[in-house]
Amino acid sequence: MGELVKVEIDDAVATLRLDRPPVNALSGALQADLADAAARVAADATARAVVLYGGAKVFAAGADIKEMADTSYVRMSADSARLQASLSAVARIGKPVIAAITGYALGGGLELALCADFRVLGASARVGQPEILLGLIPGAGGTQRLPRLIGPAKAKDLIFSGRFVGADEALAIGLADHVVPDGEVYQAARELAARYAAGPPIALAAAKHAIDAGLGTDLDTGLEIERLGFAGLFATEDARTGMHSFLENGPGKATFSGT
Repeated sequence: MGELVKVEIDDAVATLRLDRPPVNALSGALQADLADAAARVAADATARAVVLYGGAKVFAAGADIKEMADTSYVRMSADSARLQASLSAVARIGKPVIAAITGYALGGGLELALCADFRVLGASARVGQPEILLGLIPGAGGTQRLPRLIGPAKAKDLIFSGRFVGADEALAIGLADHVVPDGEVYQAARELAARYAAGPPIALAAAKHAIDAGLGTDLDTGLEIERLGFAGLFATEDARTGMHSFLENGPGKATFSGT
């Protein structure tokens, strides 16, 4: 594993901690470590939910502009593919993923947070897509994941203006799911992750796949994705456990093995 993304697994919750001071700029090396860390937790059955965290002061302040300032079109054609792939590796983790956002999540940092299923913001956190102020557009998913989350008009406002959004506005427009005091961000994200970690992991992965894949297609195709996922779960021990537990003890009492 690399040194710029730390992985810790505790009580079925994996933490992916960005560790590139001072602002966790998404350098090429950090991108590689992030992709490796995502693959590791995706494959580790002991990790049933994931928290993305940048530390107590900052989540991630975006791409490393020093690396990009003199980059040619030819090189950026390759580098941008690597950047998108590293973040998409996080989005494709088949487990609930919560971004714990302190300080700033800007540009690529916000695009990374958009790869999570939920976002917990500290009260003083600021998020945005300021690429337009550099003469650029978001290149790691911002023009695609952001409008799918908050709608095209609100996404265009943030992307066209490059303005920063505070935690309260982020909550109001659906960019944040929870806002908590700054010092409670990581714990709140862990508690949310722990709630999902207690669920059936195969069914959670199927639900996440059905929702994410269905959003990118028409309704009939999405319904077929759902049907196949639903039927496939009848091959799992967890489904039998859950249904028999419901019949015998009522809802919410089952303990799932992940098989």
